Amino acid sequence: MTITKVGIVGAGTMGNGIAQVFAQAGFTVHLQDVQQGALDRARATIEKSLAKFVEKGRITAPDRDAALGRLSIGTDLDPVGGADFIVEAIVEDAAAKRELFRRLDAMARPDVVLSSNTSSISITLLGAATRRPDRVLGMHFMNPVPLMTLAELIRGQATSPETMALASELCRKLGKTPVEAADYPGFISNRVLMPMINEAIYAVMEGVGTPEAIDTVMKLGMNHPMGPLTLADFIGLDVCLAILEVLHQGLGDPKYRPCPLLRRMVAAGHLGRKSGKGFYAY
Repeated sequence: MTITKVGIVGAGTMGNGIAQVFAQAGFTVHLQDVQQGALDRARATIEKSLAKFVEKGRITAPDRDAALGRLSIGTDLDPVGGADFIVEAIVEDAAAKRELFRRLDAMARPDVVLSSNTSSISITLLGAATRRPDRVLGMHFMNPVPLMTLAELIRGQATSPETMALASELCRKLGKTPVEAADYPGFISNRVLMPMINEAIYAVMEGVGTPEAIDTVMKLGMNHPMGPLTLADFIGLDVCLAILEVLHQGLGDPKYRPCPLLRRMVAAGHLGRKSGKGFYAY
């Protein structure tokens, strides 16, 4: 099938980044969110990001204007139902995602693929909420989406080879490198990343080192571009906790148990960059 119009549900950090890369790649994009404020912030973020690309010479001013011209936003879900390909990027909550997939399934054409940007939730579970589980897959972009080139594609139990091939081709049109992962909790990226972040938080809690010391060791000793605690603040400590909960519950191994310090920080509202305070002040 030919994909020209893409619908994206959820205008948070990931949703607005996904909308930007699709619009830049020549697709007509409709970005939906239930909150107008989130949509307004998303539009402003995309405009700022594209302006930086123009400044750095990565795109031209006419390219920027054309990309913005292909982007529409709104709180009504109906326009998403007319898309050729749909990406879900709402809150990391299985029940909320399943309900949304049920609604999208009823709205979209039978041949349309429904993808989820989930970072840990079962694609098989989401597909089972629809009448098209063969056309449901995970399409997990990395943050910040306009800069990171990886797209993790997750095959659910019923996802067809044709759906995976279509998503892979789409990723390449976006300038992303698709990597397939099986439908296990956390997939590849967070199965490896989150235990490292969790262990770094345990090291802070136990007084092994300060956040600055731990991050410096990982940057200078392991050649990581940023330390695990800086990265956790960037991702959002609430998101890290949610993913660790999925890993712990889904795999049943105590090594994935979220650190008590992480739970306390989330309970206190210290979520990282987005709240102004996490392991560092912003």
